[in-house]
Order: sequence, then structure tokens, then C-alpha cells
Amino acid sequence: MNAPFAFSDEQQEFRAMVRRFVESRSPESAVRAQMETERGLDPALWSEMAEQLGLQGLIIPESCGGQGFGQVELGIVLEEMGRSLLCAPYFSTVVLAVNTLLRCGDDEAGRSLLPGIASGDTIATLAFTEPGGHWDPSGIEAVARGGPDWRIHGTKLYVLDGHTADVVIVAARTGAGVSLFRVEGDAPGLTRTPLETLDLTRKQARLDFEGVEATLLGSDGAGAAVLSTVLDLAAAALAAEQVGGAERCLEMSVAYAKERVQFGRPIGSFQAIKHKCADVVLEVESARSAAYYAGWCADEKSEELPAVASLAKAYCSEAFLHAASENIQIHGGIGFTWEHPAHLYFRRAKSSDLFLGSPGHHRERLAQRIGV
Repeated sequence: MNAPFAFSDEQQEFRAMVRRFVESRSPESAVRAQMETERGLDPALWSEMAEQLGLQGLIIPESCGGQGFGQVELGIVLEEMGRSLLCAPYFSTVVLAVNTLLRCGDDEAGRSLLPGIASGDTIATLAFTEPGGHWDPSGIEAVARGGPDWRIHGTKLYVLDGHTADVVIVAARTGAGVSLFRVEGDAPGLTRTPLETLDLTRKQARLDFEGVEATLLGSDGAGAAVLSTVLDLAAAALAAEQVGGAERCLEMSVAYAKERVQFGRPIGSFQAIKHKCADVVLEVESARSAAYYAGWCADEKSEELPAVASLAKAYCSEAFLHAASENIQIHGGIGFTWEHPAHLYFRRAKSSDLFLGSPGHHRERLAQRIGV
């Protein structure tokens, strides 16, 4: 990106390539097939993402087997995945785990884990939210004791792909403060329970730690600062994904309004339907601007990122949820049926609205961050 909101020709071609891949490999039939499984993953698709496009290694440095791109390109990928509700542990592995590994200051851990993630051989995630429901480091109550031979005790909730990840990065408290740890997915004492959630296309789990062996990542007590940055990057990335979903809902609404005929004319000619579509267009384009600017701030390491990330997450959450709701309304009765994809987008929109903090939570954070 040369300047905010201006993509280069190479980035536009990259978007077109990702869209072709996602549309061909993640049609509605594939989404429905994977959302009914416990893993929520097609291993063949995951391998193709790594081998053909290098998507898992997108933001991983070339020295660790990745492509060395930035958060803007990551936003492009997530926007296209959001359009198709692609079922894969991409957000957990790349947005959460990779960003944490790149910022925790542990080069040895990076050299150990990042090449496997880039090749598609390793699925990873970040576990930080607990039963208290806080989406920031202040809510972490899990503890790690006994360093350097660390053992973690506690519970984590809403862990994306936590029941299938090969590696879990865990935030826990030590005597020095919040710290980050690497835990193997099959470690003794770790109980992983899949959760029943509204959004069947994004798998979550509860993780219970009973003296689980862990390896410290970075410095003891430095985890809170790292986690705060990673969560800002994640909020910006999720906003981009929400834009993709909202755009697809708008496309579905407009297409149906053109083809559905009532009283001898397309329903899109009725003023009420025109107003619904016009409102969604405005919100989608505004959300796009917010998400793109957040991605640019992330790449530029701008001091604005914390405020802009919260702004983008709050606005894009509501824009996606409104677009998904209006999509159902415009489709009428058929939009409420299990067979129609409208409810899948509504489920993702509602889940994403709450994931990483509600719009209200992020508005409060925005106010704090700009000193209001």
C-alpha cells in the first residue's frame, strides 16, 4: 500500500488470486461439510493454502520459511476468507499465534515454530480469555509456577481451534506479571473440550490446565505488553474479515432484490428495499475505510493503531451484523431457512461482534486511548 486506501497493482493481483482460490475451494457446500465436523478443517485445503499460495507463511519472515509480507496483505487475505466463510484455523494460527511469536522477543521459539507454521505442518493458537470474559490482559488469572520448569494451572475459554492446535501459546501470571508460554497440544494435564457455539464455521474450545508443563516465551513478566499489541493487530485483522462478510451479504441482498418479483415488479424497485440496500452500502464502504486504515496503521507501526484498531473493530462489527440482518429480511421467508446461506453469515457476524470484545467494549477502549 503506497498510501492509505491505495493498493498497488501487485496487491490487487494478489487479492484476485486469493479470491479465485477461496471461491473455488470454499463454496457453500464445502463450508457446510466442514462446519459439521469437530475439527472444522479440510486437511487437503490447508495443505493447498500453504503449498500453492503460501498463506500460512504470509507474514512470517523469509528467514523462517515465510513470505515476509505485512498486515495489509494479511487483511486482504482475511477479507476474501470472510466473503466465503472459509473453515480453517487461519485466524488462530496466523493472526494470533504468528503475531505473538513475532513480537514476544524469543528468536529461538520463532526459529523452532515458524517454519512448521509456514509449511502448513503446524496449527497454533493463542489462549488468553478466561471464564471472567475479559478480552484484555487484566482478566488473566491462570498462573504459572516453578520456573524455569514452569507448570500452568487454570482455565481458558473461547480458544480458537484450541481442541485441534498442535501448539498453544498461553498467557498466565507469574510473580513478575503476565507472561507467555508455549504448551504442546497433547501435553499431559491439558484437557481440551470443544464448545458448542453459534458460529459453526469457527471452532472454539475450553482448555483446562492442571500442572501442564510449559516453556516460557520471551521475558518473564513481559507478556501483557506483547498481548496488548497482538490483540490490537487481531482487532484490525478481524475488521477486515468482517468487511468481506458484509460485502458478500450486500451482494446477496442486491442480487435477490433484482430477481425476486412481487406484484409484477422486482422487489428492488420498492422504496423500502432501496433504502435498506442503500444504508448497507454506506455502512460497508465506511467499514472498508476503517479496516483498511487500521491495516495500514499496523504495517506502519503507527502510534494510532490502538485507537484505530478499536474504532475499526467496533464499526465493522456493527456494519457486518446489520448487513447480515438486512440480508435475511430482504430474502424474506427463505432467508430464515437452514438451506439458505444467509443464516451462516448472520451467525458469523454475531460471533465476530463479540469475539475480541463487543463494540461497546471497544468504544470504551477508544475513549480511553484518545483521552476522552
